[in-house]
Amino acid sequence: MDNNDWLKQLLMVGIGTTSMAAEKLREVSEEWVKDGKINPEQAQAFVDDMMQQIKSEQGNFENNMERQMRNLLQDLGVPRQSEVDELRGRIDRLERQVRDLENKLWR
Repeated sequence: MDNNDWLKQLLMVGIGTTSMAAEKLREVSEEWVKDGKINPEQAQAFVDDMMQQIKSEQGNFENNMERQMRNLLQDLGVPRQSEVDELRGRIDRLERQVRDLENKLWR
């Protein structure tokens, strides 16, 4: 499994968890309204505030996870895509130079 797939799966779990939390928040706030503990406007404000906080923390979690993944891959010696692309370019140039030299020798 490549690292992007792993990260996508982790993010999907986070999205699923967020959806479950939102549903539970709505259920709890509806119960409070039914029990007369808060009014519907307060319930909506409560759910909105909590969801905003969850989304903010989720964004921080995603950023931290990406940073940790980059650090882990770097520690393991896995090259970045830009480094691989640069090396491919250098190999292509060297192969052309070798072909040119071979062609000069056979003339």
